[in-house]
Amino acid sequence: QVQLVESGGGLVQPGGSLRLSCAASTNIFSIYAMGWYRQAPGKQRELVAAITSGGTTNYADSVKGRFTISRDNAKKTVYLQMNSLKPEDTAVYYCNARFGGLDSWGQGTQVTVSS
Repeated sequence: QVQLVESGGGLVQPGGSLRLSCAASTNIFSIYAMGWYRQAPGKQRELVAAITSGGTTNYADSVKGRFTISRDNAKKTVYLQMNSLKPEDTAVYYCNARFGGLDSWGQGTQVTVSS
């Protein structure tokens, strides 16, 4: 399993921006598909954005055009740039690493969008 550590969450006003980071412990980071998920109170965890080992991305419809996922294989880090944040983006955001049918998860970072 891969150790994942998220950072960058916090409190932001509607319309603001945050950048989440997820640092991985593995030396073979480049082969992993990486993703960001979120879970709001009382709701199921949902996929926000994902990026394959080859750099192909996909996004939930609710964040398309506002969020951007990227990865830096040299730094073993995946990022989620979140712009034009809305109150409904409030959730705990989790980093995910997937390879060979196995998932690893970070501990989560809280994002709160409120005035």
